[in-house]
Amino acid sequence: MVKNLRKKKVVVVGGGTGIYQVLTGLKHFPLDLSAVVTMSDSGGSTGKLRRELSILPPGDIRRALIALSDLPLAQKTLEKLFDFRFENGKTLKGHSLGNLLLAALIQITGREDLAIKEAGRILSVSGYVYPVTLDKVHLVAILQNGKRLFGETNIDLRWHGKKFSKTPIKSVYLSPKAKVFEDTDKVLREADVIILGPGDLYTSVVPNLLVDGVSDAIAVSRAKLVLIVNLMTKPGETDKFKASDFLRITRSYLGKAGEKVSHILVNNEFPDSVKTLAWYKKFASEPVLDDLDGAANNVKIIRSSFTQEGELMRHDSAKLANAIMSLL
Repeated sequence: MVKNLRKKKVVVVGGGTGIYQVLTGLKHFPLDLSAVVTMSDSGGSTGKLRRELSILPPGDIRRALIALSDLPLAQKTLEKLFDFRFENGKTLKGHSLGNLLLAALIQITGREDLAIKEAGRILSVSGYVYPVTLDKVHLVAILQNGKRLFGETNIDLRWHGKKFSKTPIKSVYLSPKAKVFEDTDKVLREADVIILGPGDLYTSVVPNLLVDGVSDAIAVSRAKLVLIVNLMTKPGETDKFKASDFLRITRSYLGKAGEKVSHILVNNEFPDSVKTLAWYKKFASEPVLDDLDGAANNVKIIRSSFTQEGELMRHDSAKLANAIMSLL
């Protein structure tokens, strides 16, 4: 079995904390593992570095590298180290150590893709991390009322504060347009399995599909295309969404590659912890309900309990990895 799996090429596409769980589970298997990461983040330390140094956003790259790292440190220690944010000093305040490392490597190598490779060597990663594009772009959302929101952060965090708008998102696009990074194009075309998500639908998953060439690469690949449905809805982004809505929206942005979605992983069991769900309810976030029967259109549905124990609702990395490996 091991011999058959060594050359299997698995590509995880997304951003934020969502694909972290997938990567940390899959890296323990003998796979040719790659992460393709969105490049539209504009908030926090990432946003400051983008504006001040005119570089690609390092935040999602940092998370993917940490997930794949095999450094002889406890995973939690590694996370805390590279996610550590300085609280004092005008220059360093708000910046994470991992973002600063990537920014420095970009300055040293002169290229974002070379900087990511060097960071991978430093962190001893068991896989590869690719930016979906090397073009500097911003995400724009058009709401149902016609209003436009510019920047991933404004879209992602619009539920904060007293002026929270419940107006649904109609569509999103990149400004300016972007072209897929050539190495990313290659790994997508050569993949055996491509995994979309989990992650914020409009700000972590879809932005990758908006890059010119990504859907084309997926369409011509021989890969099984797997969608992992989120556990919870996100206020201001996927309010009242059910599993079929995640499939429908993802397919619409995949274009001609939409019919290639072959498998969908959906959670069908939530913890009994009233405290956990009550916390989410406070922020208008609800469990994503499985309504896929009759709506999946020739997509194989894999149902299971994919949640892990903890204070927050998170996918269990081992459970996800085992479900994905069953497809191989």
